[in-house]
Amino acid sequence: MKLTDFNVLTFDCYGTLIDWESGMVAGLAPLTNRLERTLTRNEILEAHAFYESSQQRQTPTKRYQEVLALVYRRLAEAWGLNVSWDECLRYGRSIKDWPAFPDSAEALRYLKQYYQLVILSNVDNESFAASNVKLGVEFDAIYTAEDIGSYKPADANFDYMLTMLQSRGIGKSEILHTAESLFHDHVPANRHGLKNCWIYRRHEQAGF
Repeated sequence: MKLTDFNVLTFDCYGTLIDWESGMVAGLAPLTNRLERTLTRNEILEAHAFYESSQQRQTPTKRYQEVLALVYRRLAEAWGLNVSWDECLRYGRSIKDWPAFPDSAEALRYLKQYYQLVILSNVDNESFAASNVKLGVEFDAIYTAEDIGSYKPADANFDYMLTMLQSRGIGKSEILHTAESLFHDHVPANRHGLKNCWIYRRHEQAGF
């Protein structure tokens, strides 16, 4: 497989282009700073992942900001803390503050010279618009969970993207799906017969 085999790069955003782990840990500091025991970064992220994936399955049509607000409340309950709904909503709106990885904008600008760039992301449109400013490139198409009404790894998200691209004359063989998450992206992309590129952002961290 060569990069020159493809005309379109479809990207996950959060975890691949935007450093959502650092953004989440920073956004959860009002909770974690109140705990008697200091949690490790991975403990925080694993707890967040559990409640996020559960909430996305239960309420697939909720906007991602609203999902995160509920995740914040679930975490507070699990950790024995009281929070106001306003505090939960602030966390949901923190997506706009999540940083891009240092290499994302430059890499996207370079790739834009040779490929159509497409986003397939578990996010709402307002939040992605704020993140897109950090990425500094105009994508050829943007498909969000808010558009689709479900969250990856649901098949509906990939079905939607492939249908939209097919309507523009773009077939599977032209697409390289580029992402970090095996769970959210690579497993369902494989089910849909897409070639994949794994951006392993956690390669310097212990564990898997």
